[in-house]
Amino acid sequence: MSQNHPVFAITGSSGAGTSTVKNSLEHIFRREKINVVVIEGDSFHRYDRDSMKKAIAKSEKEYGHPISHFGPEANEFKKLEALFKEYGKSGSGKTRLYLHNDKEAAFYKQKAGTFTPWSSIAHGSDMLFYEGLHGGVKSDTADVTKYVDLLVGVVPIVNLEWIQKIHRDMNARGYSVEAVTHTILRRMHDYVYYITPQFSRTHINFQRVPTVDTSNPFIAREIPILDESFFVIRFREPKNVGFPYLLSMIHDSFMSRPNTIVVPGGKMGLAIELILAPLILNLVARSNKSK
Repeated sequence: MSQNHPVFAITGSSGAGTSTVKNSLEHIFRREKINVVVIEGDSFHRYDRDSMKKAIAKSEKEYGHPISHFGPEANEFKKLEALFKEYGKSGSGKTRLYLHNDKEAAFYKQKAGTFTPWSSIAHGSDMLFYEGLHGGVKSDTADVTKYVDLLVGVVPIVNLEWIQKIHRDMNARGYSVEAVTHTILRRMHDYVYYITPQFSRTHINFQRVPTVDTSNPFIAREIPILDESFFVIRFREPKNVGFPYLLSMIHDSFMSRPNTIVVPGGKMGLAIELILAPLILNLVARSNKSK
């Protein structure tokens, strides 16, 4: 961790809703004029799109253990760890972009599903902000967590996570429900060993819990909306949290445990503002004082 150049990470699996939280945080960054370097987790996958398909087929055929974007075989954990470590020291480090679609790729005159070349982050930013699968990952060769100043998990209950993934992949990517189901099953080993353990390392977790029936996610026709959900927000260090203030500001919220507050889904944006904005500003202020 670094007082000079803080690293803030949002971690959550595919379809978890990290992008929604990211959008709320970007409003805070703009309003407070915080110069943030944004790092997308996909940039640290090991294979481009075509190579990943071949690597999956090879691993299934030769080893009987399919690799996935959740696990170490398909990711550059050491390079992600090195980026967080170097940014904490110097405010720079090596990163790149993964080009998800033709629109993104056209700007770089590349093919969709490929990476831009590695390049150095320019000096002068206030904070590094990571959003992706592995903001708090540990493996046999890397420990990303120890270089993160603020680690936040975004994790819906697993059936809701699957519903969101199924709908996204079918509607945005044209996959069949059978294809998405196969992906979920292929990733399960890595999900258990590399995704879920991160949520025990986070400083704060936002877990979305629907109030409608999600018992069979593979036949669900629609994603529950925010107003059909609660967010269970767990703090690792509750002694520093002003729970009476949060309860007074977020109507219809309540405490379920001494370290946990539950808020209505429609108040998610307000909760992010009240909880995370002061922490972000504190990291930046601490950084400015130490420079």
